[in-house]
Amino acid sequence: MSYDLMFSPMKIGTMEVKNRVVMTAAEFSLGQINGEPTERMMNYYEERAKGGVGLIIPGICRVNDMAATSSFTQLSMSSDRHIEPMREMVRRIHKYGAKLCIQLHHPGRQGYCSSINSLPLITPVAEKFPNLPNALFKATPLLLGLEGKKICMSQQAPSKCELSAHGAMRIHAMSRREVHKLRDDFIAAAVRCKKAGVDAVELHSTHGYILQQFLSPNTNQRTDEYGGSFDNRMRFITEIIDGIKTQCGRDYPLIVRLCADEMYAKIGKPEKGYNLETGVKIAKRLEELGVDAINVSSACYDTYNYWLEPTSFEPGWRAYLAKAVKEAVNIPVIAANFIRSPEQAERQLEEGYQDFVGSARNFICDPYWAKKAQEGRSETIRRCIGCLHCIKSFIDNAATKGTPGECALNPSVGIEKEYASMPKTGRGFEVAVIGAGPAGLTAAITLARRGFKVTVLEKESEAGGQVNIAASGPFKDKLHWAVEDLQREAESLGVEFKFNTEANAETLKEMNPYAVVVATGGTPVRPKSIEGIDGENVVTAPEILLGKRVVKNSRVVVIGSGLTGLETTEKLNELGNTVTVVEMADKIAGNAWFQFVDDSLSRIEPYGTEFLLGTKLLSVDEKGVKVEDKKGSKARINADLVVLSMGVRPNNALAEELKKAGVNCVAVGDADRGGTIGNATQSAFHAAMTV
Repeated sequence: MSYDLMFSPMKIGTMEVKNRVVMTAAEFSLGQINGEPTERMMNYYEERAKGGVGLIIPGICRVNDMAATSSFTQLSMSSDRHIEPMREMVRRIHKYGAKLCIQLHHPGRQGYCSSINSLPLITPVAEKFPNLPNALFKATPLLLGLEGKKICMSQQAPSKCELSAHGAMRIHAMSRREVHKLRDDFIAAAVRCKKAGVDAVELHSTHGYILQQFLSPNTNQRTDEYGGSFDNRMRFITEIIDGIKTQCGRDYPLIVRLCADEMYAKIGKPEKGYNLETGVKIAKRLEELGVDAINVSSACYDTYNYWLEPTSFEPGWRAYLAKAVKEAVNIPVIAANFIRSPEQAERQLEEGYQDFVGSARNFICDPYWAKKAQEGRSETIRRCIGCLHCIKSFIDNAATKGTPGECALNPSVGIEKEYASMPKTGRGFEVAVIGAGPAGLTAAITLARRGFKVTVLEKESEAGGQVNIAASGPFKDKLHWAVEDLQREAESLGVEFKFNTEANAETLKEMNPYAVVVATGGTPVRPKSIEGIDGENVVTAPEILLGKRVVKNSRVVVIGSGLTGLETTEKLNELGNTVTVVEMADKIAGNAWFQFVDDSLSRIEPYGTEFLLGTKLLSVDEKGVKVEDKKGSKARINADLVVLSMGVRPNNALAEELKKAGVNCVAVGDADRGGTIGNATQSAFHAAMTV
């Protein structure tokens, strides 16, 4: 299929973009504490420019260092010192014909109080003492702990309102002086961008950040000229737009990333915030103000899943937002719309949903997404599976390690140059990889790139491992894309696959490989200490998810509320079962990323599933289970079936045997330590790099 419309040029104001492909902003913590781009950051974006993207919008860029910080290592245009370093980044992007737009940002009530006023103190010291940032990151958990107890300064917000679901623990209503100062900071940052040769600027007015907070009646309860009526709520962004157009010139391209709908109705609170009708009204006003394009998005941290979708969402589900805006304005409309294929992108352009197709995660996962599509190689694209390892790893790494976010399927993120020049030290030596799940496939790809001759031994008839179980859960089929794409890439590198082959010490002795990577996954936990655990009425979660045991219209007890337990509960609910979930911890899926928990619970709750938290399983019999809560109270739950979802135990017997025999061997993924797809692939990549 050709993508003629997607790869045709189009203008945003005076800026001509070579195609309709936009890498939208996603913060990945690649900069310096002083706000300047690092070599690593420039390599990261240069790789995407090389990969065919027409317009690149890097992660959030703060406009001041006092209260506008969301990540210690984000970009900044708060000072004239940032102009020359940004000029170099522009040059690197322009080298491949791409344009660069900087997204100007302030977090408002979604910021961290612990970052207020800290950068002006930290930056000069960090420049003298390079090890200081490491101490800062180690102290972050302590600072966040104090913040959680409200022992912190307050973050700026348009008004004193409810706290965000994620963000500052204390906020204060900005004074007029603060409002005017922040307005001027936005304008000054845009002027610096123009001086640095940046092609355009974007105002970040979605995902619940401060510009959206001023627009929303939920967070803007001011009684002065900046709050109340629609016109007053528009006043802050209006003054910023007027200032940028006055000081940078009417012809300097200005984009607004707009929340078209705060999506409170999606979580059962339609009375809060504003909806699409108001979003369209805002878009029309922005056009009147001289904005050159609108980048349509939605939601805020309270409604997180409706702007950063997990796996279960359907590609294009929110395209209707962009279409409504496009029908109301005569300036270009950019939208991400959870686009996952070039075919979908071209179709949405043809059908008039938008003028530019945007994505961040597609280009994190595959920097050459656009180039592959343009060259007719779309089948070789490494597809984003919506596993959210990118956002989770960014938040974990940026806060406590000072390292960038990761991608579950692209280990080159943040090390693009090193990855491209990976040492070819394999010299054709044979390496055996045991297991063809994501960890085994990633290890095989990495070793093949290093020049080893790689053979993958898989006891099943197909690749996938634990992913085949996860992808069997409701709305999780996209997870299997990871297996398909990794296997295809491995095969293209000459990796040999032997399916239906059980690896053991004898078969490996015959192969006599230089090294062995054991990626044999994990085995569901079935505690033998619990009476009745091996009864005929007891099964494991994988048996339910894979359809090996089908039960309908019955009473079922699920032991464990991790993600697998929740997915199993969903499937049981769909089959008409009455489900009770027993969980020892005080929180549902306490170790899981909150978005997946919220997503699953939104489908589980209508069925009236009962969750017994702080409750442990004592025994199982043919009539059900006996449990005990933290107070020592015992109870019986009658059930026809008991499903164990108590995690997995590393299946590492082969690895231990090989190590004892003196074989050069390493266990990766769940065979080493249980975790997510991202955990498995990252461990496999790093292990394969050390063979």
